Amino acid sequence: MNPISVGIIGATGYSGMELLRLLSGHPDVVMRCITSRSEAGRAVSEVFPALRGEINLQFTEPKTAELTECDVVFCATPNGIAMQYAENLLDAGVKLIDLSADFRLTDIAMWEKWYDMPHACPDLVKEAVYGLPEINRAAIKTANLVANPGCYPTATILGFLPLLESNLIDHIGLIADVKSGVSGAGRAAKLATSFAELSESFTAYSATKHRHQPEIAAQLAQLAGLAINPIFTPHLLPIIRGIHATLYAKLNAVGRKTELQQCFVNRFANEPFVDVMPENSHPTTKSVRGTNICRIAVHRQFDTVIVLAVEDNLVKGAAGQAIQNMNLMFGLPET
Repeated sequence: MNPISVGIIGATGYSGMELLRLLSGHPDVVMRCITSRSEAGRAVSEVFPALRGEINLQFTEPKTAELTECDVVFCATPNGIAMQYAENLLDAGVKLIDLSADFRLTDIAMWEKWYDMPHACPDLVKEAVYGLPEINRAAIKTANLVANPGCYPTATILGFLPLLESNLIDHIGLIADVKSGVSGAGRAAKLATSFAELSESFTAYSATKHRHQPEIAAQLAQLAGLAINPIFTPHLLPIIRGIHATLYAKLNAVGRKTELQQCFVNRFANEPFVDVMPENSHPTTKSVRGTNICRIAVHRQFDTVIVLAVEDNLVKGAAGQAIQNMNLMFGLPET
């Protein structure tokens, strides 16, 4: 097959930078259009010296005409941008993979409430496929519009997935206690995420209103077939990248009699990017740094199951998963 012609909207944030790093080594990709309003006219290698000799392109203004000449466009922008390009790109036959939240929630009213803006193309939301391959692989293969999952939801959903699919836990009282490296807050300069403020500290934030909570709830509800409202609390770690999710659920009568370790091993046996650790393991964020792996360990205390899930928030939580989706959409091995 011919190389896949790729465009990236917003390639200077951390997720965009990771897309550039990973795609530069992809054997079936040619990068055609890399956009950035702030860096337009500058060479990619000037902005990101690590890519010197890997990418010989300049950043350009995001012009629809140029983007419509691509086979696929990744949108690695703040929320509210991808939906402004989606209709024109899809009409031109371009596949779109959105790393923001514009197409993750199917309930438009809920999306507008949580993101505090009107949705520019609500009719397209129903066409979007939620891009978590471990649950939507078949649909992703035929999709034209993929909503790449958030970093927190990826680890949380994968951790709860075998338990909900096998109906091993109570649906009330699920708790997701999740920590992220500071790169998850974006590349813009902010006092709260500066080194002097963050170093030697650890804090929770948005304990009652984080936008990933409704995304997690919606996906878990689909797995369970009924409404689920998990308690989700995000925390900021004094590290650059990585997510650690500690997930809690009460085992039901079936779950209390089930060999939980084997349940996880069986569910993820054929998943190339999910690694179920041996019993009594405690996976570390460092072990997945720079990889597309979500590493999982399952524990039990009395009648409570505790799942530990780690991932790189910029790879499996963003750019790597987006490329995994692209590979599926174009009939390539997803690895």
